[in-house]
Amino acid sequence: MTDPTLKVEGLTKSFGGVVATNNLFFDIEPGEIHAVIGPNGAGKTTLVAQLSGMLKPDAGKILFLGRDISGESTAARSHLGLARSFQITSIFGKFTVLANVALSIQSHQGHSFRFWKPASTDASLIEPARKILEDVGLGKRANTIAGNLAHGEQRHLEIAMALATRPKLLLLDEPMAGMGAEDSDRMREFLSALKSDFSMLLIEHDMDTVFALADRVTVLVYGTAIATGTPEEIRQNDDVKAAYLGEDEEVEIA
Repeated sequence: MTDPTLKVEGLTKSFGGVVATNNLFFDIEPGEIHAVIGPNGAGKTTLVAQLSGMLKPDAGKILFLGRDISGESTAARSHLGLARSFQITSIFGKFTVLANVALSIQSHQGHSFRFWKPASTDASLIEPARKILEDVGLGKRANTIAGNLAHGEQRHLEIAMALATRPKLLLLDEPMAGMGAEDSDRMREFLSALKSDFSMLLIEHDMDTVFALADRVTVLVYGTAIATGTPEEIRQNDDVKAAYLGEDEEVEIA
């Protein structure tokens, strides 16, 4: 049996008297999209921050490809194959689209961004960067200044930058944030196409996206996982309905 790509065991994080992550257990299988949903304040962003190394848990373990990475830095986790996107798009707005991806490749190789000038003619960076841009549908925008891209294109670029690090797991923190219907549809298609190649943790408020893409869903309420299951199991779960609406009637969580 194949080991999970990611396994969380008893993860706990508090801020003063507020328990943001409460003895959390879950796993992500190879090639799985595992969504984490919950009302505002449920602890979703705190969870991603711990998984990515930006926050240190108070207790518990984070196992990545069978290795305990609980004490590893963000950079170390990236080099092991864990990549993150952010709620607010994080790109180099004054550089070209191509340069953004090439810099991500360069950084993953352990070089500083200050060496970008000679790297801009380095085929080992430029050629794979162009290939990634073609794969995400931004090939024709390679020479565009990244800050001039439309919002949806910037979100695609951010994921392209994550892909440039050759990840084994993508942590996607609200990739649909700020998108209109058309851009959301494109992003759903894009993520669906990536599914066979990467494991993903998806944090998302857009329930259409969650139920269209996720193999399993974990529901957080005040840092506690109240349910994990298939999208259909989550739709029918009385505890989930109560958490979202405060009542037990049949609802469509959306």
